[in-house]
Amino acid sequence: MTDVGLKRLPLEDLHQAAGARFGGFAGWSMPLTYPAGVMKEHLHTREHAGLFDISHMRLIEVSGPGAAALLSHACPLAAEEIVERQSKYTFLLTETAGISDDLIVTRLGPTRFMVVANAGNAEKDAAHLREFAAGLDAKVEPLERVFLAIQGPEAWAALSRAGIETGELTFMTGFEPKPGWFMSRSGYTGEDGFEIGLPEADAREFVAKLLEDDRVMWVGLAARDSLRLEAGLCLHGQDISEETDPVSAGLLWAIPKRLRSEGTFVGAEALHKEIALGAPEKRVGLKPEGRQPVRAGAVLTDEHGQAVGRVTSGGFGPSVGHPVAIGYVSTPLAAAATRVFADVRGSKIALDIHPLPFAPHRYRKG
Repeated sequence: MTDVGLKRLPLEDLHQAAGARFGGFAGWSMPLTYPAGVMKEHLHTREHAGLFDISHMRLIEVSGPGAAALLSHACPLAAEEIVERQSKYTFLLTETAGISDDLIVTRLGPTRFMVVANAGNAEKDAAHLREFAAGLDAKVEPLERVFLAIQGPEAWAALSRAGIETGELTFMTGFEPKPGWFMSRSGYTGEDGFEIGLPEADAREFVAKLLEDDRVMWVGLAARDSLRLEAGLCLHGQDISEETDPVSAGLLWAIPKRLRSEGTFVGAEALHKEIALGAPEKRVGLKPEGRQPVRAGAVLTDEHGQAVGRVTSGGFGPSVGHPVAIGYVSTPLAAAATRVFADVRGSKIALDIHPLPFAPHRYRKG
């Protein structure tokens, strides 16, 4: 059963037939796990190919002669320099350089871009982009699409068997393989994989073809979270938010160097100051000692019990065989091998600052 008041995925009946257990996330009723369970779903993705329904996320088409100018104002992004088929990770920032959302922007043509927005922020993002379009010859159009991700070392082979060739795509590139379809070589697991937006009528046939392949398994939101945690990837609303900026989050790499000092995008002045002053805290990987995961919200202390940071995401990493977490600590403590502590149900657990990612990325970069 699904919770009342939550939005439903277009393919919800397929997930019910597959035995999914549902739960609420970002206003949507989402498949959390399937009968195989989180551990098997996670490991199957690392070893073969996991199929995820991510239709809670939103594709937003930005088009028109002013599309590049719109995106370069809304984001710390040189949109006019993106070549066709290239994808870029970027942000919508507040005036104080807080991360309102993180996005992936792909150039589809001279005056067309596809923006992938997070579920809980999609409506707000579209509204912001429309505000930025005022006075420009640009159109912002949220699209109604089923959005799927297939991730893992055998994802490309499974897609080929289903009639979709992927050889020309490398990591962070995308195109439109068919009318109404959008496909990029990207994902949220650290594995080679693809994200595909397509009309519901096409999606049902496409999913059926994929699931005929023994290499492909439905994977739920719980394993998606453990996979992205091992990969050291941020979840908006937990690891990054309007209260955090790209400097403290360790995401400055996503902003072109020229724009870090000369940009005129929303939040540029505040970001320039943050870069000049240096962030008082840094996002880090955390490896708890023992087998007990340390969850989001836990306060981190030094050996004297003084608060020095917080955990923003935490759980168990099935591939690496130990608990993993992401959090923030004061900048002087951000070096690898520093030890901090957290109280978990009355027990004091030591955590070592650990390099990210915990599991190596296996993207196809060419």
